[in-house]
Amino acid sequence: MQTQRSAGVGLGLALLSAATFGTSGTFARSLIEAGWSAEAAVAARVGIAALLLAVPTVLALRGRWHVLRRNLSSVGLFGLLAVAGAQVGFFNAVRYLPIGVALLLEYLGIILVVFWMWARHGQRPRRLTLAGSAAAIVGLFFVLDLTGSDRIDPVGVLWGLGAAVGLAAYFVLSARVDEQLPSVAMASSGMAVGAVVLLALGAFGALPLRAHFGEVVFAGQTVSWLVPIVGLSLVAAVISYVAGIGAARILGARLSSFVGLTEVLFAVLFAWLFLGELPVAVQLLGGVLIIGGVILVRIDELRTPAPATATALPSEPEPALAGRPR
Repeated sequence: MQTQRSAGVGLGLALLSAATFGTSGTFARSLIEAGWSAEAAVAARVGIAALLLAVPTVLALRGRWHVLRRNLSSVGLFGLLAVAGAQVGFFNAVRYLPIGVALLLEYLGIILVVFWMWARHGQRPRRLTLAGSAAAIVGLFFVLDLTGSDRIDPVGVLWGLGAAVGLAAYFVLSARVDEQLPSVAMASSGMAVGAVVLLALGAFGALPLRAHFGEVVFAGQTVSWLVPIVGLSLVAAVISYVAGIGAARILGARLSSFVGLTEVLFAVLFAWLFLGELPVAVQLLGGVLIIGGVILVRIDELRTPAPATATALPSEPEPALAGRPR
């Protein structure tokens, strides 16, 4: 009975993490339409979230600061690619695409990991992984709806694929992280690095950092700019990561990240409720194929490991990072 209760709590936390992560596109859209650049929105989100997670990070690293020092290069790369790169790509994608479409493009990063492991490490994917990859690629063509009357903006597609590269980096780097580095420290440090890099590039004029400190339109209502900022940093970052950490410790990294795939459904639901966005039928079909393909890849991960030449994905992402990098 106690085990069933714990599993139920873990499932609830995993769904909470996926749902709160799914709000990021809706919050970001209101800022971007009010004049914020995607880079400024990302810098505000991850910077505030890193500050909010600073206290638990310090507590987790007591007596273990040497672990963080020896992982500075991994944390820096994680912050640059998996945090800043993935989020800037996704937030720029929602400037041109419906939120659901942008998120589906980003999730192709899981498929990119398959090809990276094959090309870089010679780990040939098994049949189920290949079937999932093929389904996701076919789904991509449906999502783009190339024959429809409303053409998808190619600029948004490129940003979405850039976010996919960031997501792929997230999985690859998470699999290589030092097991002695606390999960909350990896998350907080990575977000701090991402915020510093974006602010530094903005200060030198390499990236646009535009912010509008006035009223914005969110869910059809005129509200203060603080509303979506708090939503992005507290709801879509801190609560998401904390809930993801709890879920991963109860369910394990693989099962919690598998449940995390419901983020796509939550993101589409929130975009429909608050922004009136809903993909057309052919795009919904493509979304089903992409999600189905990713599920096949995940199921292949859960199977008994095959010989080294047939492994599909890194075996165990860092538990606290079982959620998405957004």
